[in-house]
Amino acid sequence: MCGISGYIGNQKIEDSILKKTLSLMKNRGPDSQNTYEVNFKKTNVYLLHSRLSIIDLTEYANQPFSSYDKTLIFNGEIYNYLELKEKLLKKGYIFKTKSDTEVLLAAFNEYGETVFEHLNGMWAFAIWDDKKKLLYLSRDIFGEKPLYILKTTHGIYFASEVKFIRALLNSHLKIDEKYINNFIIYGYRVLNKTNNSFFSNIKKVKNATFLKIDLNLGVSEKKYFLPKFNKANHSNDITDEIRKKLINSVGIRLRSDVPISFCLSGGVDSSGLASIASKIFNYKIKTYSIIDSDEKYDESENIKHTVNDLGCEHYPIHIDYSNMSVRLKNLIEYHDAPISTISYLVHSLISEAISKTSSKVVISGTGADELFSGYYDHFLFHFTEFDDEEKLNENINFWKKSAGKFVRNRFLKDPFCFIKDSDFRENFYPETKKYSKFIKIKKEKLLPETFFCNSLFRNRLLNELFFETVPVMLNEDDLNSMYYSLENRSPFLDKDLLNSVLKIPSINLIQKGYGKYYLRKALKGILNDKVRLDKRKIGFNVSIQNVFNFSDKKTIENFMDNTKIFEIYKRDEIFKLLKKKNITESEQKFLFNFINLKFFFECNSY
Repeated sequence: MCGISGYIGNQKIEDSILKKTLSLMKNRGPDSQNTYEVNFKKTNVYLLHSRLSIIDLTEYANQPFSSYDKTLIFNGEIYNYLELKEKLLKKGYIFKTKSDTEVLLAAFNEYGETVFEHLNGMWAFAIWDDKKKLLYLSRDIFGEKPLYILKTTHGIYFASEVKFIRALLNSHLKIDEKYINNFIIYGYRVLNKTNNSFFSNIKKVKNATFLKIDLNLGVSEKKYFLPKFNKANHSNDITDEIRKKLINSVGIRLRSDVPISFCLSGGVDSSGLASIASKIFNYKIKTYSIIDSDEKYDESENIKHTVNDLGCEHYPIHIDYSNMSVRLKNLIEYHDAPISTISYLVHSLISEAISKTSSKVVISGTGADELFSGYYDHFLFHFTEFDDEEKLNENINFWKKSAGKFVRNRFLKDPFCFIKDSDFRENFYPETKKYSKFIKIKKEKLLPETFFCNSLFRNRLLNELFFETVPVMLNEDDLNSMYYSLENRSPFLDKDLLNSVLKIPSINLIQKGYGKYYLRKALKGILNDKVRLDKRKIGFNVSIQNVFNFSDKKTIENFMDNTKIFEIYKRDEIFKLLKKKNITESEQKFLFNFINLKFFFECNSY
């Protein structure tokens, strides 16, 4: 994993600005930093790269990497680079390095704009084609690697992080107030319904797309991947296929010339990945877990089951809540954005702990819930699949005896709301009315879901996978890990695995009260059954009152001081909420967003 940035346009960028930008990029790639520059008539092209060495640690794999009259800067990994390299060798290609970077550039040279169907990996890259005088930008299918773009009258800037664009531009950026307002009203789920960002005119390059930019700054965009639905013959076949695809996904993500660590919670997802690495590939894994004293979120029992089963090195991280306010502000300043949820504030402790070891790579279970259906509300959407009343009631009874017992959200306790009331299903943000009294801004109309298929349930999963929850998690994972110069890998976000899961009829994704039914089946004999068959979805969270001491007068005064935040929020109502003794989980989320945004405005006050 690395950092990239660049510019194409009619302006010259001073060396001092290039050096300043590279300095900001160093945490994303402390091992090597280089710049490529080309001038053609009135057009200047700059490519900047900061390398975190993972595969082929030699200087010969440094970037920008030039060959075939093309120059590449690349953030991410092409996991199937060895298989791709074999194909290219047969076509007569010669390789001087052992890197996936060289393979990617050779593959682009061979396949051109169809290269993406040959790639399995995570990436954000820029390729300058010196013959065609074209700049190509691309992001991977799931958007694991970030890429931002800014179009101006004189040129186009792009980068892994917003701050790199700001540095190259050598100017302040304006906050996008409409984007802020939507975040306040609807929360993090709306952040990727468009490709806007927290700053005006800074756009995200869309996942599963590539852009072509010519010398006249003309930009064309093309989507290279859409989900395909093909029904499997029968359940045993698809379970075996999913098992093979998941094992392969983990295997190719173990390709590294540096040590790899694993995030381990008590859930099926991360425990399953660690078990595959240990039992199938005999990888001597190191696992890291967040342990909280709050019994409501305690997963230590299941964590112990996995650790004892694998006999792996395990490092529990007990939460130290001192200086969490300082940590939050530092992360917000680095992220160039508010933190989406309080859990990611605490999750940064894992990245910090791993960064103090020899590991440069961490593997996490991001994406499994959206791929296989693992959230409590998924059960309710699943009920809408049934036309047969007897089967519906049977599944509701399974739910009541299993997952339904653990639901804390009052809006998810009545399955018939989702089955009978389409307005309730469409309004996935039922608490927004409650908090209207706290804010001065008007509620914007919420953008509808993207349509993928006729199944309400499957459509929900795919919207979460590509637009709502997974993109937010990936952004947090990327920035939390890169803050500490680590690469994050997510084996559930694999193109081949996705194509296999899409063969499962949506009505079969949940069975006998089990979410992630096919994942559990695929892990049989690999994952400890006490973890594999545990129907609870605990999820990691912490109380905001552990992080911030609302009984402390100085803390309250700091939150209530006169800043831009109270152009949006009503001061008196916020004060009442801060002083409230028993704050609900919903109120905690609302307050965290308030504190988040207050710090964000402070970090961006010019």
